[in-house]
Amino acid sequence: MIQRKQTLWLLLSTVAALLCFMFPFATGKGMLKGVETDISLKSDSNFILLICTGASLILSAVIIFLYKDRKLQMRLCLLGLLLAALIIFLFISQMGKMTKSTLALFCVLPFAVAAGYFMAFRNIRKDEKLVKSLDKLR
Repeated sequence: MIQRKQTLWLLLSTVAALLCFMFPFATGKGMLKGVETDISLKSDSNFILLICTGASLILSAVIIFLYKDRKLQMRLCLLGLLLAALIIFLFISQMGKMTKSTLALFCVLPFAVAAGYFMAFRNIRKDEKLVKSLDKLR
């Protein structure tokens, strides 16, 4: 299970989603009760962003243990990829609401989640093709 490439990519997605809770995507100034304050945009800044990032974290951890059902694993990887795209969209839309915002160094984390899902999907598909080709030889 751990020696498969897709497991390592899914582990990357899990760790990157976890780190999205700890490190900011962007920092800037925003209006809070009529007063301009410093804001750091993390996954827990918005409720929808919190739910989507948590779901992505749980989904990538669950997909790792579904290694016996590759078709379900591929479908869930595509779902995770869509969820990662939604997270990136939500981060960018929340950043647009801030004034004087700058991207943080850790803005690459949501993109790492999406890249992990994509690479895992590619490797699962390669495994599925390999198994099908071996079944033809029997």
